[in-house]
Amino acid sequence: MKTISLNDFGLLLIRLLAGGMMLTHGIPKIGRLLGEGPVKFADPFGLGPEISLGMAIFAEVLCSGLVMIGFKARWATIPLMMTMLVAAFYAHWDDPFAKKELPLLYFAVFLGILMAGSGKFSVDYWLRSKNSI
Repeated sequence: MKTISLNDFGLLLIRLLAGGMMLTHGIPKIGRLLGEGPVKFADPFGLGPEISLGMAIFAEVLCSGLVMIGFKARWATIPLMMTMLVAAFYAHWDDPFAKKELPLLYFAVFLGILMAGSGKFSVDYWLRSKNSI
């Protein structure tokens, strides 16, 4: 019989909450990308505002969803962490720390998921256990 620890519940909760809250930032950006008129968005890498916004949407929507279900969660945290660093140190460079605090907090949570993995309540764990039979 496999035991389920409080740590696995904790990882599930962190993944669901962090990913779900990140979706509230990413989903509205889809409307900005598909809306009328020119796209206005930070362009930290010189790729154009449309591509930069698309990359933020990729991280904040797709990667957040992957983190939530625990599929390739460690890999999915990397674009999220990069996006949060850009938000903190590019988009909010001139702002007070209070504006940098939220993206830095998200960065820390996603770094924790990168280090800890997704736990037993995840697609990754299910796939690993299915392949080991």
